[in-house]
Amino acid sequence: MSPLILALETSCDESAVALCDAGGHIPATAISSQIPDHQPYGGVVPELASRNHLLRIRPLIQQVLRDADVRLSDISAFAATSGPGLASSLLVGSTIAKSLALACGKPYLAVNHLEGHLLSPFLGKPGGIQPGIALIVSGGHTLLLHLRGPGDYEILGRTRDDAAGEAFDKVARMLGLPYPGGPEIDKLARSGNPAAFDFPRSMKSSGDYSFSFSGLKTSMFYLLPTLGDSAAGRLPDLCASFQEAVTDILVSKTLAAAKALGAQHISVSGGVSCNSRLRALFTERAAAARLTLHLAAPAHTTDNAAMIAFAALQRFKNQQFSSLDSDIDPNLSL
Repeated sequence: MSPLILALETSCDESAVALCDAGGHIPATAISSQIPDHQPYGGVVPELASRNHLLRIRPLIQQVLRDADVRLSDISAFAATSGPGLASSLLVGSTIAKSLALACGKPYLAVNHLEGHLLSPFLGKPGGIQPGIALIVSGGHTLLLHLRGPGDYEILGRTRDDAAGEAFDKVARMLGLPYPGGPEIDKLARSGNPAAFDFPRSMKSSGDYSFSFSGLKTSMFYLLPTLGDSAAGRLPDLCASFQEAVTDILVSKTLAAAKALGAQHISVSGGVSCNSRLRALFTERAAAARLTLHLAAPAHTTDNAAMIAFAALQRFKNQQFSSLDSDIDPNLSL
C-alpha cells in the first residue's frame, strides 16, 4: 500500500482532518467551522475554540477514515499543525496526532501552518510544486516569499503592521458588517464603484517587498465621519474602493518581485486569496506579464487539513520526522 498521511489542523477555530496519498491527492477530508460559535463575540475566543476542537476532532477522524474506507492501521504517518496559532488550539491537534502515532507505532510530522498555506496552490496539481514567487495573505499573515522548492523558502517581505485580512475585518467592523468581515466586504463590493474613493496605496512604490495596511484602515476611520448619514447608502462604494486599494498593493508587489527575480510562476494562498477581486486582478495582470499563476482552490484558502497533509507528505518523502516530545510554537515562523 502506498504512503497515506492523516493530518489534523486545529491552529485557530477550524477543526479539520484530511488524508493525503503518495501522489498528493486527498482521498477524504472533513472540516467543522466554528464561525457561528464565535460570531456573537466578533472574533475568536481561544478557550471556546479549544473546547470545540476536543469535542469535534474524533468524529471528524472517524468520518475521514470511513469516507476513504481505510483503518488507522493503514496510515503511514500522523501529522498536525504545530504553529503558528492559538496555543490551546494547537495543543489539541498535536497531542491527538502524537497519541495516534505512538499507539500505531508510526511516525509523527509537525507541520508549519504557513507552509501548508504556501504549498496549497499545488495540491493535487500534475506538475507538482513549482518554484517562483509566493504570496500568503490571510487574517494573521501577509508574506511574500521566494519559493525555491519544498522546504526551501526565503521571505522577501511581510506586513509591518496589520495583515491584509486583519485590515479587512477591522474595516468591516467600522462599517457595521458582521464577522468575519472579509467575505462581507467582497460581497458588497461587487455592486460598488472601486474608484468612488481614493484610498492610499501604502508602500506600493517603496522599492522593497514590505506591506503596510494600518494607514489604509486609518483613512477609512477618518473618512466615515465626513460622510455622515450618507455612509450607510454608500457601503458598496466604500467596500469596493477599500478592496481595490488592498488588492492593488498585493498584486503590484508580487508581480514586482517576480520581475526582479526572473520568476515564471507566482502562487497565492491564504484566506484572503479567496477574495474575488484579488483573484480576478491576479489573473488579469499575471496574464499580461506572461506569468503562470497558481491560485489555491477556494476550499483550500481558509484553514484546512488537506494543505497540512500535503505539506506533511513532502517531509515524509524526505524522512523528516518529528519527535514525539516536540512542542507547539504559537509564534512559529516560516
